[in-house]
Amino acid sequence: MKIELREWSMDDKESMANICNSVERDYLSNRLPCPYTIEDAKWWLNMASKQEGKEGVFRSIMADGEIVGNISVEKKSDVYEKDGEIGYFLATESWSKGIMTEAVRQICEIAFEKLDIIRITGLIYEPNVASRRVLEKNGFELEGVMKRAVVKGEKVYDLCIYGKLK
Repeated sequence: MKIELREWSMDDKESMANICNSVERDYLSNRLPCPYTIEDAKWWLNMASKQEGKEGVFRSIMADGEIVGNISVEKKSDVYEKDGEIGYFLATESWSKGIMTEAVRQICEIAFEKLDIIRITGLIYEPNVASRRVLEKNGFELEGVMKRAVVKGEKVYDLCIYGKLK
């Protein structure tokens, strides 16, 4: 299987909306609208285009030429300006195939090259073992756990803080 990252374009708005509406949301931020409309996709794609290479890197995850997910590293600000936060999601039918492990490897390489950062931080809900393993396979180290830091629906989770240095 060929895994590659590609910059998003406005032509991808339907694909973005479809993936965002079908993705498993148990461990995702609530800032991802649900349902995710074409207008939401246009807004996000426009933002990503404007900030690309300056405030972040934003990529579609392609598996054998098909968009199966989203991944980004966004720079933080203020005293955290040399840190970027990684975020990603993958269509459920693409899980457990090594796709995200390879996508994280590629985005870290791109982010360290294009952004003025010295580290990348990953914030993962404690029970999301698969996502934690993806980061660990890519050299991220568990730096700490914030107890009862995330409220998602009716559940309260610990938040695992992972870091990777340039």
